[in-house]
Amino acid sequence: MVVVPRRQRSKDKVVTDRRSLALILSGLRASGKIVVLTNGVFDLLHVGHTRCLEDARSRGDLLVVAINSDKSAEALKGKGHPILPAEERMEVLSALAFVDYVTCFEEPTADELLEQLKPNLYAKGTDYTLKTLPEKDTLKKHDIKAVFVGDKKSHSSSKLLQKIRKKKFD
Repeated sequence: MVVVPRRQRSKDKVVTDRRSLALILSGLRASGKIVVLTNGVFDLLHVGHTRCLEDARSRGDLLVVAINSDKSAEALKGKGHPILPAEERMEVLSALAFVDYVTCFEEPTADELLEQLKPNLYAKGTDYTLKTLPEKDTLKKHDIKAVFVGDKKSHSSSKLLQKIRKKKFD
């Protein structure tokens, strides 16, 4: 009989207990791995998201994606958002080969997440700059480098949703 190890399933990449994730990442950093963290709502995944995520992953050895909770996403994007619940958004992101871990957060900014997970790099889209980054003080405090990833922002879930609403389906 031959024993074949099971491949990691995408759902295994979802770690909602941030203390557990912090321990995992601490061990990986101790072994010399470069941990990249990014965050966002990631509702209605589109090409702009994948370009940012792929670029973010290329900057280090591991990519951790933190999504805004449903309550947090609604506070950011408005009533009716998100379209997909957090559990589904996490599962979709975890299925991407270049995503290593996915978690969720409630807070309005990623400051607490950065404090707890202590990545080497914090990746944000090109619609941000170091001056406009809400977490800039936390990055400085913990010596976390900001990197701006992806292409010029020309895609958005909100625009995609507007386009869908305007379509006439016969």
